[in-house]
Amino acid sequence: MALQEKDLKNANQEVQPETEQTIDFRSGNEMAARAAAQINYHVMGYFPITPSTEIAEYLDEMKVEGEHDILLIPADGEHGSAGICYGAATGGGRVFNATSANGFLYMLEQLPVQSGTRFPMVLNLVTRSISGPLDIRGDHSDLYYGLNIGWPILMAKDPQAVYDMNIMALRVAEHKDVRLPVVVASDGFFTSHQKRRVQYFSSRETVQKFVGETPEGYVTSLDPKNPVTIGPYMNDPDYINNKYQQSIAMYNAEQVFKDVAEEYAAISGRKYEILDLYQMEDAEVAVFLLNSASDTAKDVADKLRKQGIKAGVIAPNMIRPFPKQAIQEALKNVKVVLVGERADSYGGHGANLTHEIKAALQEIKADTLVLSRIYGLGGKDFYADDAEAFFQLCIDAKDGKAVALFNYYGHTPGKAEVAPKRVLKPLSKEQTSGFVTVTQEENGELKVKIPPLRVLTGKEKRIAPGHGACPGCGIFPGIETFLKGIEGDVVVLFQTGCAMVVTTGYPYSSHKVTYIHNLFQNGAATLSGVVEMFFERKRRGEIEIGEDITFVMITGDGGMDIGMGPAIGAALRNHKMIILEYDNEGYMNTGAQLSYSTPLGHMTATSNVGTKQGGKPFHHKDTAQIMAATNIPYVFTGTEAFPQDLIKKAAKAQWYAKNDGMAYGKILISCPLNWKAADEAGNTIVANAVNTCFFPLYEVERGVTTITHDPEEKGKRVPVGEWLKLMGKTKHLLRPEYAESLKAFEDEVERRWRRLKAKHESPYL
Repeated sequence: MALQEKDLKNANQEVQPETEQTIDFRSGNEMAARAAAQINYHVMGYFPITPSTEIAEYLDEMKVEGEHDILLIPADGEHGSAGICYGAATGGGRVFNATSANGFLYMLEQLPVQSGTRFPMVLNLVTRSISGPLDIRGDHSDLYYGLNIGWPILMAKDPQAVYDMNIMALRVAEHKDVRLPVVVASDGFFTSHQKRRVQYFSSRETVQKFVGETPEGYVTSLDPKNPVTIGPYMNDPDYINNKYQQSIAMYNAEQVFKDVAEEYAAISGRKYEILDLYQMEDAEVAVFLLNSASDTAKDVADKLRKQGIKAGVIAPNMIRPFPKQAIQEALKNVKVVLVGERADSYGGHGANLTHEIKAALQEIKADTLVLSRIYGLGGKDFYADDAEAFFQLCIDAKDGKAVALFNYYGHTPGKAEVAPKRVLKPLSKEQTSGFVTVTQEENGELKVKIPPLRVLTGKEKRIAPGHGACPGCGIFPGIETFLKGIEGDVVVLFQTGCAMVVTTGYPYSSHKVTYIHNLFQNGAATLSGVVEMFFERKRRGEIEIGEDITFVMITGDGGMDIGMGPAIGAALRNHKMIILEYDNEGYMNTGAQLSYSTPLGHMTATSNVGTKQGGKPFHHKDTAQIMAATNIPYVFTGTEAFPQDLIKKAAKAQWYAKNDGMAYGKILISCPLNWKAADEAGNTIVANAVNTCFFPLYEVERGVTTITHDPEEKGKRVPVGEWLKLMGKTKHLLRPEYAESLKAFEDEVERRWRRLKAKHESPYL
């Protein structure tokens, strides 16, 4: 089969492939999943984060139809996924993962552990900007944190390279002279989501023959006849000797990659050198760019060549180990090279690769002038005009004109007239107080008095009407109903999630009160710091004694998975704050992947329904009961479908947060888009969830459980199936072939309901 034009453009020489390949039109994420499925890894531990999430989704879709046998393990966060992968790698099998941005940073602590103990695997890093502020588009600020973790790093500039590099990466990782985990880095959205013409091997046997059998004869944690100690405590000189061996293995990876690339070219027809050199034979000016931007620069180099300018482009296919000799050879006669980097090394007068290139050229005393530009941060597009501007800087410097050695490119000066302006006046206490009262009786019982709902409509909202949520989204009716029960001044912290994203698109904000954002995994710790600073400044007289603020953390979209640890820590410390979890039963902000709150059998993007699987394979997590077990003063559940119940509980939560310590609430909210339900059906669906006893309404007040709505006593209990049929994500459970799953789900609902009723009936449970 003939090579496609793009392959030939990337190839240093034409090679005729030996095996049959399929031509298709696919994205980088699809091709990463395709390669993984054909390799048929043993284990993938994963956690969804944009833009790498699709890789796990595609693999789940393929698995339910029997296209691979990879065990896909959904972790509680990226740190956990890295731990799963490390543990699996010690077991001697093949391991795969994918992540992006802050997820990569969250697992960063684990990654040197794996390289330092020499257990191979392949990790796809779909690059994305690092917050804050939050930006989900692609740059290389996450990639640069990986330069010192001891993992070889391969660069995939387009979907074809993603496929090819993933196959070659495993060979590099498992080679006897390397034995290191390997990163394959591709550009978020530019490569991960844009579809391009690609080729892949028609038969998975071709791939499996190329990668070979899983190597034997190495240390494994699963050999009782040969017990080993993995990751011991080391003193000098053992530790430095270990690092020396690891360093040698890293440098070995360069030659191993070259050898593997030669073999791969023979079967694929696609040849990858350490550096992708374009028009560099006699180049006088050149640009050095990572991944997708390099193709844009190639077109501009062609244009400049027609004008008599000797322009060239360099794009590395490997940046760890750093290809020093290849760069020295490529640049030794170039007069000016501009290194464009989608990340900064703040305060370093240029980012990482700029300085590594300078150091390489200094060794050979080359006269090449190196310019450095930071560009494309936050996914800013790189057009031909931008590449031409880079080349023009090189030309100007070659001609003796004054050019800054280091600068940003593409930034714009601020304009006072477009600076964000306050649209709404700050809320006064009068606008948010005097509606709900809470009094404590002599026996300690709290009495809550709430006015009719029509009166509460006069209470000013803390969130403005404008936001970007999907039609029918239940987040804001749920949160606003809860906030109707909160009096006075409020500071809110939102963890990352749909509610955060749709209300704070810069330069606008939907929040009328002070708002803070931090990531999924650390919201509770962050707000506890705010709370304690408030009381400490009050103690020191820096804030008026009478000043009163209620602190509320809003979490959802699976935030009580990755953020569970800090939430429990804050609960055990018993800070005076409220955590409110809106439960939409999935990671909805990244496209509806399963979370630990997704019920058994429910369909998500990573618990698909097919011939081999019928939705999520395990039961949901009961976060309210987990938080009650920390012995905080108040825990409750609620929903907008029972507004008076929720408002009353909100008022109690505020009282406890002001007087005793932490309060925690969980509200079930609808997600019509991902539940595959009618936009207007949210209230009905969550009401049915309550009346099936799947989501019971209750409170745990100083350890005593009280059911606040008993569908059985009121004669309103409905079968679980009546609720499930309202949502497209669960209708399959009503088909005969899923009767066993439905029975298991119904039994679990009944078991938890009976246990809750027992607690309601006894103050000691």
